[in-house]
Amino acid sequence: MLTFTLRRLLLAIPTLLLISLVIFLLVDLAPGSPASEIPLTVPPEVRMKILEALGVNEPVHIRYLLWLKQFFWVEPLNGFDAIFGTNYAEGMQRIISYQSRSPVFPLIGERLPQTLTVIGTAYLVGVLIALPIGIYSAYKQYSLFDQFGTMFAMIGFSVPTFFTGTLFIIIFAVWLGWFPTKYDTTLAVTDWESFLKQLRQMAMPVMVLGLANAAAISRYMRSSMLENMSQDYVRTARAKGLDERTVVLKHVLRNSLIPVVTVIALGIPSIFGGAIITENLFGVNGIGSALIQAIRGNDLPMVQTLAFIFAILIVMFNLIADLLYGMLDPRIRYD
Repeated sequence: MLTFTLRRLLLAIPTLLLISLVIFLLVDLAPGSPASEIPLTVPPEVRMKILEALGVNEPVHIRYLLWLKQFFWVEPLNGFDAIFGTNYAEGMQRIISYQSRSPVFPLIGERLPQTLTVIGTAYLVGVLIALPIGIYSAYKQYSLFDQFGTMFAMIGFSVPTFFTGTLFIIIFAVWLGWFPTKYDTTLAVTDWESFLKQLRQMAMPVMVLGLANAAAISRYMRSSMLENMSQDYVRTARAKGLDERTVVLKHVLRNSLIPVVTVIALGIPSIFGGAIITENLFGVNGIGSALIQAIRGNDLPMVQTLAFIFAILIVMFNLIADLLYGMLDPRIRYD
C-alpha cells in the first residue's frame, strides 16, 4: 500500500500543476481587473504604482509562477502557524488580497472554523441519514418506505440548495419562528445556553446541506445493495441457513460500501460548493461567503486560491477513497 500511495502522490503533482494553471488562466482572463477598480481621477503615475504594487504589470507566465510559489511557500520548521501566513517572510512571498490588502491565508483561516462547523455537521448528518435509508430501501424493495425514499432522493437531486434554503427560512424562521433568520458569527460557545443558540442557528443550513447530500448517498447505497443481493455468494449464504438480517448486514453491506466510499469521500469537497450558496443565504461568515465577496470585488488572488484549495481537496479525498477500498475488500491488492 505504501508504494501505491507514493505513486499516487507523485501522480497528483502534475495533476495539481495542470489544474492550478487552468484555474489561474480562467480567473485571470475573466472580465474585470484591478485597474478597473481604480477611480479615473487617480493620476496615471499613481495608477502605475498601484498596479505595480499589485503585481499585475508582469507577463502572465511570471504572475502564474509567482502565485504558485506564494501558494506553497512556507518558512521551514515554523509549524502550523506558517500555513496561515503568520511566519511568512515579508514582501512578495505572500498572496495578497486586492480588497483587504492583507495576506489571503490568514483571511481564509479566520473564516475556516465557521465553514468546518456547518459543513462537517451537515455532512455527518447527511451520511447518518442516507446509509440507513439506502440499506432499508434495498432490503424492502418496492415497499412504501422504498417509494418514499425514492421520492426523497428525487426531490434532493432536483431542488437546488438556494430554493430549499429560502423555503426553510420562510417556513421555520418566518412562519414558525423556530430558528433565527440570520447566522450570528460573533456568538461564542461558553456555556450551555450559548451552545443551544449555536445549535439553533446551525439547524437550517445543516438541514439544507445534509438533506441534499443524503439524497445522493442513499440512492448509491440502495443501488449497490441491490446489485450485491443478487450475487452468488448471497444465495450461498442463504442456502447455509443464515437469516436474512445476517446475510444483509454481514455479507451484503460490506461489499456494497465499496462504491459508496467514493461517493462519500468525493462528496466532502463537493459539499463546499453547496456551502457557497448556503453560507450567503444564511449569513454564515465562512469561506463560501468569502468566495462570493471576492468574485463581486474582482479579488482575483482570493478567487484563485480558494478554487485551487477546492481542487486539492478533491484530489486528496480521491486518494483516501482508493485507500479505503483495500480496507473494505481484502480482494483488492495495491501491489
